[in-house]
Amino acid sequence: MSTASVTARPGAVLADLLPSSSRVRDAALVLGGAALTGLAAQIAVPVPGSPVPVTGQTFAALLVGTVLGARRGVAALALYAAAGLAGVPWFAQGGSGASVSFGYVLGMLLAAAAVGALARRGADRSPLRMAGTMLLGEAIIYAVGVPYLALTAHMSATAAIAAGLTPFLIGDALKAALAMGALPTAWKLTNKS
Repeated sequence: MSTASVTARPGAVLADLLPSSSRVRDAALVLGGAALTGLAAQIAVPVPGSPVPVTGQTFAALLVGTVLGARRGVAALALYAAAGLAGVPWFAQGGSGASVSFGYVLGMLLAAAAVGALARRGADRSPLRMAGTMLLGEAIIYAVGVPYLALTAHMSATAAIAAGLTPFLIGDALKAALAMGALPTAWKLTNKS
């Protein structure tokens, strides 16, 4: 199957452009998505007054969902979460297990499903739709992560928002801007080959 016929097919995501649709390929993509998220989580900057650092983890998780599609993206994030709970030190700053920031990991699972489903509908092919897709994914992550932080860290809602949402908004806007350029460009490059 040529690249042009794959890109013209409705419902394709970037991972579908890889040759040979097989369970082995899908398993490799899921494992690679989990590993990418784990590696990106090690890019961490502590935030004063917050138990949650700024990481590359959310950006990687949203890219995994968008590039792999909902089914493989959720599988990759589920593998990431399960391995981290089992002791693999690939959560933020080499952490593992359920911490006060584990709600963000759970939110990433839901966000991967949402952005993957939107990518199958072409949301990753134009800059504006890609920015909206990323912002929606980030909102889903916060919708789970911030209440989880409040509950597990015994914080008020206001304190959890101040510690687990507000310091991250500028970085999230930058991540959305990066994605809105990268993924539509990847589609354009594949259509030119």
